[in-house]
Amino acid sequence: MKVAVIGASQNRKKFGNKAVRAYVKHGDTVYPVNPNCAEIEGLPTYRSVLDIPDNLDRITIYLPPERTLTILEDIAGKKAGEIFFNPGSKNKVVIREAEKLGMNLFLACSIIDIDLDPNEL
Repeated sequence: MKVAVIGASQNRKKFGNKAVRAYVKHGDTVYPVNPNCAEIEGLPTYRSVLDIPDNLDRITIYLPPERTLTILEDIAGKKAGEIFFNPGSKNKVVIREAEKLGMNLFLACSIIDIDLDPNEL
């Protein structure tokens, strides 16, 4: 599976970093998205999800709702099969806008969805 982690972090305590490590461990191709650093966990980062050259199967979001809202159109433009809004990344406005954009959205922890425990990462 090809997965973009929006809000990926260099801080190993943050869930954006745990997600990168979880998907690598799961055997997926991971694209960390963070405009503020060059690499995360040895993987090159992308400034925007739109900079990722490949089609994506999944986008998983680790940003606060205010920031998530500002990039929803970019996320919709990638046309990924699944969009995971992890805890803390959404509110009613974000969900309503994502639905308007026709996203196949999941309101759940994407790490748990791949049968890994974020507390063990």
